[in-house]
Amino acid sequence: MRQITIAIDGFSSTGKSTVAKQIAKELKYIYIDSGAMYRAVTLFAMNNGYINSSEFNKKELIQNLGNIHLSFRLNEKKDLAEIYLNKVNVENEIRGLEVSKLVSKVAEVSEVRRMLVKQQQEYGKEKGVVMDGRDIGTVVFPEAELKFFMTASAEKRATRRFDELISRGDKVNFEEILKNVEYRDLIDSTREDSPLVKADDAIEIDNSDLSLEEQFEKIYKLVKKKIKN
Repeated sequence: MRQITIAIDGFSSTGKSTVAKQIAKELKYIYIDSGAMYRAVTLFAMNNGYINSSEFNKKELIQNLGNIHLSFRLNEKKDLAEIYLNKVNVENEIRGLEVSKLVSKVAEVSEVRRMLVKQQQEYGKEKGVVMDGRDIGTVVFPEAELKFFMTASAEKRATRRFDELISRGDKVNFEEILKNVEYRDLIDSTREDSPLVKADDAIEIDNSDLSLEEQFEKIYKLVKKKIKN
């Protein structure tokens, strides 16, 4: 069975990472969470005082990009790759609401995008890769054999994010999360460098009313069909 590159793009909290992990596991492909890479850079910026809710020192961040070292390591208990920032596992830390509030601003920075896109393209050279993000099918892997674009209503996505954070024990409120989802949609879709857009050859999946199981089955059927052709 031939190996291909699968690119999954879409809005925040559309289940991109969930289905990408499922597909990669089923196919025994490598899964790369590009969003985790941007979140890790955001965490680096926060920890070093380059960004907060009111200020963003882009110049300082750009000057210190060389001090950021990202890697993915397999968590054998979870059978999933987790991201490390300068040799420290930050998988849980990058998923909090504070990082979510700031990541779109960091992702707008062209120097950050160039650095991460270069790393992402290196990961995909050997095929057999599933990667999700905002610009995978349009910028990172424009020649990917199979592309998906995930979407859902803002309310549905905010509900999913709220449930996820509550299950982790985070103290959050729904309205704040809904505003964050809508804000990220605006920033991601209107930034000058690599805005979130559907690739011309991407298959759009609206999962507003799909369960995780239904979503996986729908996408996996398309994947199997593509690999056999």
